[in-house]
Amino acid sequence: MGKQIKYGRFLHGGDYNPEQWLDNPEILKKDIEYFKKAHINTVSLGIFSWAVLEPKEGEYHFEWLEEIVQNLYKEGISTILATPSGARPKWLADKYPEVLRVNENRERNLFGGRHNHCYTSPIYREKITKLDQMLSARLGKHPGVILWHISNEFGGECHCPLCQEKFREWLEAKYETIENLNDRWCTTFWSHKYGSFSEIESPSPRGENALHALTLDWKRFVTDRTIDFIRTEEKAIREGGSDLPITANLMYDYEGLDYKKMKDVLDIVSWDNYPSWHKKEEMITAVDVGMQHDLMRSIKKEPFLLMESCPSATNWKPINKLKKPGMLLAGSLQAVAHGADSVLYFQMRQSRGASEKFHGAVIDHYGGCDTRVFREVTEVGEALEQIQETVGSVMHAQTAVLYDRENDWAIKDIQGPRNEDMHYKDCVQKQYQSLRELGMNVDVIAMEHELDDYKVLAAPMAYLMKDGYEDRLRKYVEAGGTLVMTYWSGMVDETDKCFLGGTPHDLMDVCGIRTEEIDALYDWEENFAIPDQDNHLGIRNSYKCKNLCELVRVSDAEVLMRYGEDFYQEYPVLTHHAYGKGHVYYVCADMELDFYRDFYTRITKEAGVKPILESVPEGVSVTVRENETAEYIFIQNYAREAQTIAIPNGYEVLYGSQDKIFQPLQTKVLKKIKAI
Repeated sequence: MGKQIKYGRFLHGGDYNPEQWLDNPEILKKDIEYFKKAHINTVSLGIFSWAVLEPKEGEYHFEWLEEIVQNLYKEGISTILATPSGARPKWLADKYPEVLRVNENRERNLFGGRHNHCYTSPIYREKITKLDQMLSARLGKHPGVILWHISNEFGGECHCPLCQEKFREWLEAKYETIENLNDRWCTTFWSHKYGSFSEIESPSPRGENALHALTLDWKRFVTDRTIDFIRTEEKAIREGGSDLPITANLMYDYEGLDYKKMKDVLDIVSWDNYPSWHKKEEMITAVDVGMQHDLMRSIKKEPFLLMESCPSATNWKPINKLKKPGMLLAGSLQAVAHGADSVLYFQMRQSRGASEKFHGAVIDHYGGCDTRVFREVTEVGEALEQIQETVGSVMHAQTAVLYDRENDWAIKDIQGPRNEDMHYKDCVQKQYQSLRELGMNVDVIAMEHELDDYKVLAAPMAYLMKDGYEDRLRKYVEAGGTLVMTYWSGMVDETDKCFLGGTPHDLMDVCGIRTEEIDALYDWEENFAIPDQDNHLGIRNSYKCKNLCELVRVSDAEVLMRYGEDFYQEYPVLTHHAYGKGHVYYVCADMELDFYRDFYTRITKEAGVKPILESVPEGVSVTVRENETAEYIFIQNYAREAQTIAIPNGYEVLYGSQDKIFQPLQTKVLKKIKAI
């Protein structure tokens, strides 16, 4: 762990399910020809292959898989080998029903689906351990195998008796005594005190579902159970003799698991990216996807893998729209621009039946290579080879945005002031977007991340403060950092228990304010913020605010903007406080995006953060990757019209046209040799 994984080339390919075609060797032979033609160099095998690898209990068939791995290797195509735990065979569920999940209503599922298995079940762990050991022993040292892919898109939870018992053990290890738990959970309310850990049940619509600390700890437990299961599979792989690195493919903004906790169990982070391009303006989608790329990259602060993407249209969304010409290339290079060392697809050859038979693929049911999709996949492969020298390069950021999953869980469960939507992600994304539009690399971090590298840190709606995080923010500002906090911050501890004595907890002196009330606005309501004359940032415009408006009492902070309407007219909307060597800005309301654009333009300049380019046109994305010898600027135009960007001095064009005109969806990669 801790050693950056470098492959020397961008991985290009994706999920391949050849077991569907074992009775047609001509297709398998033709696939390899097509792969080479499309510049495919890597495929993922075995992801849902348990029933083929072990059709009956104790009866193993690895020959077909070994043959395919070898045939691919002979042609220069590497294999990412998956453990098949993502979907169990029918015989396992029939003989051992304990492996099937129990839902929150305490009903055991029937066989079917994908992640429909209990991570706690000793039988399930025993059977997958044996299979993983044998798979590792058979193929784990094959020169064509480069990486282990654990299961597939972990998700879901199980409420069976086995999981209930593990949950109680987990709680006892955390709180030690039932008295401590009752105190931290505030169970005196509604007379819900527990007499022992054995009395505790997971949240259920049929039982306890309004005890926020219980819900929060259950979600933490589910993450820990998932990680424990990953460790079980990792142990089996190592026992089988393979020391290859391990990954697990994560998902877009997935609420069910706290991905940052997987930092130490995964050797490299990977994720599956399926944006809805062309639903909105492309730049809107690009910002959303960019934030997810940066979130995944920030887990380990290293390059990641784009494990899945779709070469054309998915089949599981309400509307499954085709990617327009140029979109596949732009979306693929966006991942690379944000730190990916791969572009991988689901799927290589389209399935003939079942759930994903109409999901896009490199090779469709027609079976030829003379299709638009195949040509565009080939174009991606060619582009990756042209910029191959950038593989393994890293990203450094002087700005960061806090987006913490446990905080998200707590906010979604708070019961007030807005139960329809607190707009936490929107608040985070507006700050991220404003920094990105300035042409800055941005890390998307959790409360566990170190803060020393950042000149500007946005910590919006930090409602839940994990033990000691207030002190870390204080030290960050004291040392010279610029901290941006917002309404609804520092309200509760990590068990969702409200702080007493004023908020933001233990940061009132740092911020120079104390919060008093917060007004929840109806969706049709809005207020606006008016700048104070001669405010030191020089803000001149008024801006709209909606959803949430916090009322604060100023101690010694500078007021920069005030509310324009309602009974709290003239109350502060934006304050500034110098503390130690740094600065704290407190935003009291849910401000519109244009405010943040103006605001971050000014405070990044004040903090000495220099953008990559002097000026970034609207709709253009700019990121920087670098290695020991060179710096690479990725410039992409997501606007629907051409943009003009001059090539900065000292840079040469590594990829793309030499002129300064950027057509829609066009990408250019610039290179500058570092001074020795």
